[in-house]
Amino acid sequence: MRKIRHRVKTSPALPPPKIYSKSQIIGLISVSLGWMAWVVLHGNGLTFQMLEGNTLIFGLAAIIFILMLGCVLSVVRNADRLADLLPEPYGTLVLTLSSTIIEVSLMLQVMLRGKENPALLRDTVFAILMLSMNGMVGLAITSGGWLHREQSFNLRGALSFVQLIVPLSLMLLIMPNYTVSTNGPTLDVHQETYLGLLSVVVYVLFLMLQTGRHRSYFNHLDAAVEEETNKPHEPSVHDRNWKIISTVVFGLVISLIPVVLLSEYLGEAINYGIDELDAPTALGGLIIASLGLTSEGIGAIRAALANRIQRSVNICLGSALSTIGLTVPSILIFASFIGIELTLGLDGTNATLLLATLLITILTFVSGGANILQGIVHLTLFVGYFIFIIFP
Repeated sequence: MRKIRHRVKTSPALPPPKIYSKSQIIGLISVSLGWMAWVVLHGNGLTFQMLEGNTLIFGLAAIIFILMLGCVLSVVRNADRLADLLPEPYGTLVLTLSSTIIEVSLMLQVMLRGKENPALLRDTVFAILMLSMNGMVGLAITSGGWLHREQSFNLRGALSFVQLIVPLSLMLLIMPNYTVSTNGPTLDVHQETYLGLLSVVVYVLFLMLQTGRHRSYFNHLDAAVEEETNKPHEPSVHDRNWKIISTVVFGLVISLIPVVLLSEYLGEAINYGIDELDAPTALGGLIIASLGLTSEGIGAIRAALANRIQRSVNICLGSALSTIGLTVPSILIFASFIGIELTLGLDGTNATLLLATLLITILTFVSGGANILQGIVHLTLFVGYFIFIIFP
């Protein structure tokens, strides 16, 4: 006799409890501590001038820097999630704009709270160019080349960045040494206005092309993307859950705000340390650049290790271009408002490093492929930049 099987009605399975990863927990703790630190410092009206003893001052400065770095790492995590949810180059632009906000806020605090430092813009822009085009590019290409031997990127996209970075950086950091309208490596108000407007217009036009008709120039060409095309269909950006995207954006903003708020205190610490230790003023620009580019540097290395070198190229070169296109005009406007004459031209040593960096960058990205040798050359130039700060 045929057995009759009865179906047993079961209740629908409950969704598994939400489990936070280790990085998410660390990020949440870092952001919370960053907010708490600002509330304590701001609520008590504490400044470094109220403290006595270099050990206490530098210790507090180190704590603030670590908290800001933790918040920056949380920005990286949220920006990486957005990069997965949004198509290129929108994911990269999130990192770029975040880093620009950090750079501008720190530079404004240093200029407001310290002694007049007319070379701060020059030193910071130069440090960002060295970090992004030598340090970040070198680490990304070296790590990616070590793991994947050789990686290919979109030649037209890379050269689009380089074609704008080269003339704008030369006009900003080299040309002021040879103008005759002012004494020294400076520009007059008309020249600064032209340079600022030129940077903004060029960058806006670039963004329109990057996100519009020439977006394909900045898409991935490596093997990782080819593998993804063979995977099951994933929803397009229009089919994404915008609730998830808005949540990630909220997390990114909440992580970024403490960095901006705490920049007031870190800027004061930078000024104090340079004055007290009689350190090179270029060291302040390097500290600002390193904190601002931490998020982008981590993102670039992760992308290279995942065999997504095009994203690394977009991040590294995009950070250099955004600094010239957004940070420079912002500081030029602020300096003219408070009446500071900015020193822009580099000296002979740094000018040589800049020219060598631009030349090597052209040679690297005109090839359309990246290997470990190219990365080592960029890292060598970055080490030289650091040595010449300590031993000018």
